[in-house]
Amino acid sequence: MKKLALLALGIVLGALAMYFYFNINHNMSTKPPTINKIPGLITPEQIKTLDQAYNERYEIINDSLFKGSPTGDNRSSWYKLEDIENYLAHAKQQANDNGYTLDGLRLYLGAHPDTPKEKGLTTLFFVPTGYKNVSEGSIFSLQDGGGDLEDADGLNYGGKGKPPRANYPQQSFF
Repeated sequence: MKKLALLALGIVLGALAMYFYFNINHNMSTKPPTINKIPGLITPEQIKTLDQAYNERYEIINDSLFKGSPTGDNRSSWYKLEDIENYLAHAKQQANDNGYTLDGLRLYLGAHPDTPKEKGLTTLFFVPTGYKNVSEGSIFSLQDGGGDLEDADGLNYGGKGKPPRANYPQQSFF
């Protein structure tokens, strides 16, 4: 009788272990994971509208600063996905090391300095944003977030357009 009770207990424990193994540790669903709605996501038509709306400003800048230049000013920056992923990891670590929590990235328009050989082209660069870590015990700490982390590294030197003055959409040359 004692052996029969141990056998029954073993079966029940085995069944429970299998239940938890398949229902908690493994998602047996064949459905793709749900992707949350991304605020600010725009359609290809909206991209074209924004790009075309910039044409007048681009021409004013280009005609006044790059008159006679064979390429014209830069309209875009391209970054390798791996570089962006590595930069995010670096920015998170650097923010944490400096006592901040990374909460985003801000894009700035900038320009490379002119050289004796050529005018500096427009560039876009990333700057990390975040907020100072505060004591978890304080109920009076308010966090704004979104401030530039001034002691953190930015990301620049993306590839320029082909040619630099090219509008959206640009085609791959591979």
